[in-house]
Amino acid sequence: MEYGIKLDIFEGPMDLLLHLIQKNDLDIYDIPISKITSEYLAYLNILKQLNLEVAGDFLVMASTLMRIKSKMLLPVHAEDEEEAIDPRDELIKRLIEYKKFKEASKTLKGNLEEQKNVFYRTTPPEFTDEDFGVNVTLFDLLDAFKTVLSKAKKASKEIIKDEYTIEEKIRTILSVLEGKNYISFYSIFAENETRLSIIVTFLALLELIKIGQIYVRQDKHFKEIRVYKSRMNNE
Repeated sequence: MEYGIKLDIFEGPMDLLLHLIQKNDLDIYDIPISKITSEYLAYLNILKQLNLEVAGDFLVMASTLMRIKSKMLLPVHAEDEEEAIDPRDELIKRLIEYKKFKEASKTLKGNLEEQKNVFYRTTPPEFTDEDFGVNVTLFDLLDAFKTVLSKAKKASKEIIKDEYTIEEKIRTILSVLEGKNYISFYSIFAENETRLSIIVTFLALLELIKIGQIYVRQDKHFKEIRVYKSRMNNE
């Protein structure tokens, strides 16, 4: 069964690399390329399982990482060690420049006003001081999704009919949110759900984020994710 969705909330491959570096508390100047490559490919595999459209840039970066990894496996002769160029150098330079760009962009607040009424005449919920203050990236969501998927119930091979639809899961998520300020990401997924049900629920969550009907936040990176329902704009 396939659920094809094109999302506009994808960050780029550089964002994924920075996410992995931050998540694993790695030195950006001394990236363990083998570890980063393995984790990067694991993320691409998850996106493939979800049947999400992945930009070509992600595949280009995957090829770049594999090439760097291969070069680092080649033996270096003792007389060439001092003159040898680290295969990671160009990637590290790109990452540092991109990180600087990302950090500088955080100081620009103009986009906040522009995004308030973009989707379906809805507006973001009003976050108080008690609310979680860090925006959640797609990769944060994929981390949480992997945790849920690892606990999935194994469905019987006989159960292969179309039991779940994204539309039904959207209604379920909005119903759970009704009357609440927020809910935990993990509370969206029922206990003993099958992999198929979890995947469709997650796709429904991404669709709701895409159309601006829900927002996701966390207090710190890699911490609990909260899901908020947007406020309807009746103007």
